[in-house]
Amino acid sequence: MNVKIIRHTQPTKEVKKVAVCGGAGSFLLPSAVAQGADVFVSADFKYHEFFDADGKIMIADIGHYESEQFTKDLLAEVLREKFTTFAIIFSKSVTNPISYL
Repeated sequence: MNVKIIRHTQPTKEVKKVAVCGGAGSFLLPSAVAQGADVFVSADFKYHEFFDADGKIMIADIGHYESEQFTKDLLAEVLREKFTTFAIIFSKSVTNPISYL
């Protein structure tokens, strides 16, 4: 995923099922647990929300921008299939306002 840092809870079990939500997905943690995910990859978890994992699931917070960077490729693929005459042009601008030391 080309991320510089991952904030995470401790692994609790062998990983067989992974839930993913781009952007701020902490509100979906109960759904990820209910679906039997072993890991939930998302972003923007607050400190106390990490306690909500409660040993049931590993939270992997990869960062907001980092979790959404692949969306453009998925959207472009759908557009190419549905609208074959559309020109798809990706911006070269990096819009992540966060830097890491």
